[in-house]
Amino acid sequence: MADETFSMQLRRTGDLLREISTEVRREIRPAIKKAAEPIVRDAKKNASWSSRIPKAIRVSVLKRGVEIRVSAKKAPHARVLEGITGNRTFRHPLFGNRERWFDQKTRPFLTPAVEKHLPKVRAAVIRIVDEAAVRHGYK
Repeated sequence: MADETFSMQLRRTGDLLREISTEVRREIRPAIKKAAEPIVRDAKKNASWSSRIPKAIRVSVLKRGVEIRVSAKKAPHARVLEGITGNRTFRHPLFGNRERWFDQKTRPFLTPAVEKHLPKVRAAVIRIVDEAAVRHGYK
């Protein structure tokens, strides 16, 4: 039930974001980005075992919400280590030797951070957009 309410609120917020002017979007972008910062901070902390992944994590504010990305150019190994495919292990050649393959466990860093902070971030983004909409005369 609570997820349905959040889903409806997010849909309404997404609709508002599309409708509001570029000027208002620019005004609320820093607040939305700041609201998503706990996810980014935890994801970087969760990936502290890597020298490249934490530096590759970025947050962007789009027309329809927030996007947290890991640059494939800066950390090409991040996707497979996150376990995007749903598998808990992946295979790769041992030190490039295609005659010997190694099974390695994934090390999710972004998913746990999102799961931990999503309800608060979602509520904050909804509040930020609603307040800006009211302040600028949207209904």
